Amino acid sequence: MMEANATAAPAGKCDGCGATDVPLMKISLGRDFFGRVYDRLSPSADLSPKWYCDRCSVEKNLQRDFRDIKGEFEKLTKGAASALGQADQFERAKLRLKEIAALLAADALKPSLLKPDEVVALARAVETHRAASPA
Repeated sequence: MMEANATAAPAGKCDGCGATDVPLMKISLGRDFFGRVYDRLSPSADLSPKWYCDRCSVEKNLQRDFRDIKGEFEKLTKGAASALGQADQFERAKLRLKEIAALLAADALKPSLLKPDEVVALARAVETHRAASPA
C-alpha cells in the first residue's frame, strides 16, 4: 500500500539497501512525528532525490520519527522549547521509540538506515529523563 504522499518510480536501485530491479518510491509531502508539515522533495530544494524499496521506505519513516524525536529531546535537555515539553507528546515519543527498538530487535527490519544501538540509547535516555522529572 502506497501512501498518498509517495511517488512511485519504475524499477531501479534502492538508495537504502541497494536492491535492484524492485519497485521504488520517494516520500515528498507529509507530516513529521509531531504533526508539522514538511516538504523534503520539492523540485527546487531536492537536487538528488533518494528512492527506496518498500522495506527501506518503512525504515525511512522510522528513521524520520527517530530523528524528529531525537532533535526535540536534545532541545528539551538543553532547556529550550520542545514539543516533548507536553506530557502527551513525551509519552507518544517514548512509545514510538519502544516500537522502533522492538521492530529492530525482532529482525522485522534489516536496518540499513537506522542504527539499533542509537535507538536503544535514545529510548533509555528518554526513559531516564522521564523518571528524573517530577510528574
